Amino acid sequence: MTDEPLRIGVLGAARIAELSLVGPARAGGHRLVAVAARDRDRAEAFAAAHGVERVAASYADLIADPEVEVVYNPLANGLHGPWNLAALQAGKHVLTEKPSASDAEEAAEVRDAAAKAGTAFMEGFHYLFHPVTRRLHELLDSGELGELRHVETMVAMPAPPDTDVRWSLPLAGGALMDLGCYSLHAQRTLAPWAGGAPRLTTARGGERAGAAGVDEWLYADLEFPGGGTGTARCHMAYHEWRMSCRVVGTRGEATAVNFVQPHLDDRVVVRTPAGERTEELGRRSSYTYQLEAFAAHLRHGATLPLDAEDALTTMRLIDECYRAAGFPVRPRTPVTS
Repeated sequence: MTDEPLRIGVLGAARIAELSLVGPARAGGHRLVAVAARDRDRAEAFAAAHGVERVAASYADLIADPEVEVVYNPLANGLHGPWNLAALQAGKHVLTEKPSASDAEEAAEVRDAAAKAGTAFMEGFHYLFHPVTRRLHELLDSGELGELRHVETMVAMPAPPDTDVRWSLPLAGGALMDLGCYSLHAQRTLAPWAGGAPRLTTARGGERAGAAGVDEWLYADLEFPGGGTGTARCHMAYHEWRMSCRVVGTRGEATAVNFVQPHLDDRVVVRTPAGERTEELGRRSSYTYQLEAFAAHLRHGATLPLDAEDALTTMRLIDECYRAAGFPVRPRTPVTS
């Protein structure tokens, strides 16, 4: 066991990578060995801007690079599954943006490939590693809020341009895929305090104008075995940014004001009969906590709370929501190179 830097290869030159990987890698002293993009000029610019050691000719070449130990996949949703599979089949560790695949069938293939490879696979639900989310769980664990009765998660943002890939059905776009997966996953993590995992009861949504089959918003109602309920909402054409998680118990409630982006707002507001208080948990990036946890797993065998099985469970719930709301399950994206 050593603290040798991770050797990371980046698929694509996505804007999110600066926040989600480049900064955390720099903070942890890890190496950005290679980057590949469809447009080599973009890859060259990304490498120059972020200190990446070299540019690979293609995604396949990056995955085949023997010096690349970890593949980071922030591509469009529909390209998560195919390139996660390719990376696992090449014996790489994988840190992928969510969701792990386009549908549950593909997510099951990713799960099986990870098991066969014996390498680490983690879906990037970075919020789970931040003290904000950990504090919500601590408040439930301590009994201060009593028994869990209701959970409300809302993840919403103003609309991206019509040309954005997040509105593309062939690339597995939609509000539930891009945002709602956070709402659903945050509810799933509450199973230890709710008598078990939630099940879907109803879902409804609205289609994006000009994008047949793509959800602009989707609301899902859930039920926990212990009798608690949940409302998981997402909206990708909202009037403002909102990413909150409210947990209601028999003795009180707690709200994480921005559980997805705690580096922007780290407040947890707790209300009980004793009064109201606001706790500030720190604005260090949740992505930095995430990469530290991934590195601790790879270098020291530390336990990870996320794996390919967890990713499959989330994807099954996403598919259920789409079907219940009258939308098609996202199609798989064919990849030729």
